[in-house]
Amino acid sequence: MNVPILTNTRARHVFLGRHGLTSRPSGAGKGADLAAAIDDLGFVQLDSVNTFARAHDLILWSRRQQYRPSALQNLLHRDRKVFEHWTHDAAAIPISSFPHWRLRFQRDETRLANRWKDDRRDDFMSKTEEVLRRISDDGPCTSGQVGKDESRGSGGWWDWHPSKTALEFLWRSGQLSVLRRDGFTKVYDLTERVIPDAFRSHHPDTKDTIEWCCAGALDRLGFATSGELAAFWDNVTPSEAKAWCTTALADNRIIEVDVEGVDGKLRRSFAWPDVMDRPIVAPAPRLRILSPFDPALRDRKRAERLFGFHYRIEIFVPAPQRNYGYYVFPVMEGDRLIGRIDMKRDNGVLAITAFWPENGVRMGAGRQSALHAELERAARFGGCNDISYDPDWLRER
Repeated sequence: MNVPILTNTRARHVFLGRHGLTSRPSGAGKGADLAAAIDDLGFVQLDSVNTFARAHDLILWSRRQQYRPSALQNLLHRDRKVFEHWTHDAAAIPISSFPHWRLRFQRDETRLANRWKDDRRDDFMSKTEEVLRRISDDGPCTSGQVGKDESRGSGGWWDWHPSKTALEFLWRSGQLSVLRRDGFTKVYDLTERVIPDAFRSHHPDTKDTIEWCCAGALDRLGFATSGELAAFWDNVTPSEAKAWCTTALADNRIIEVDVEGVDGKLRRSFAWPDVMDRPIVAPAPRLRILSPFDPALRDRKRAERLFGFHYRIEIFVPAPQRNYGYYVFPVMEGDRLIGRIDMKRDNGVLAITAFWPENGVRMGAGRQSALHAELERAARFGGCNDISYDPDWLRER
């Protein structure tokens, strides 16, 4: 039996369509429109780095350019249309997904109790009841409001005092939820006071959650290996995803396809049976500035296979040895990545340090004009009144 081939062009168009990067970034960017955009993506990674805009804000703005950060805060904290928890990292997740996070809560409770016993200082488990009682009696709190008599560590990012570790453990195991963020500081409360009853009362079994996770991941990726399905939400194990694929393939629910990379090599993957028949719309030929954590680029190896785009955040590389700035933004044009830009917000000015085109990309007058137009839109989004360019900002190859 011949396995159908998704050509590289078609694969890009399928993949970008599933990631909301095909149509022009129009839409209200708030309320129901924004909630639908997040549901289409599955989740939006939250990140504190803010050289220009936080990752989650840039992810949403690149798809809805009317979006402003307060709209996500409203969904999280006022409307309860999304909740904050963990996928591969902290994320804003549609509230309808909450029941399927119960499997993760159960597994994290066991896993973190064992791992953090050795990795975190002092006996954090002895503080969990005290922290729960503090929040139950006195209301929401931050990590700075618990364990005030405990010494604060100076050993690095994860050197938490025991009550902070207990707070995070209670959140990761589902007993607490994030009520809101003050700045980027999490404010915790009891889950029953944060998550609406309709979603908190549903308890799917493990089989249902595995089905939901694998099918939902395939919906949002368009095609994937079993490992990529497992990694999407990071809620099921690779072996569970592999077993789901085996069963779904035997039941003719999914098919095998060979996905062509930019180098012509084929990678065996799974897809829904209609993947070859659905009409595919080529992405709008406009420039977009993307977050380094954009869901279309989060899997760096897949981005390199599909787009020929090798991307790493060069945080720990000393400046003289860096190929690029330590935190640069990918730039997409239609269905290809054409370069990366080093920029930051500086006292109301969007400062452009450098733009590096990818190999084979020529920055003619039309493309430069399109880049300047996108930077003007970015400046307005970032609250900048002006744009400055270093003299040698355009680093033509």
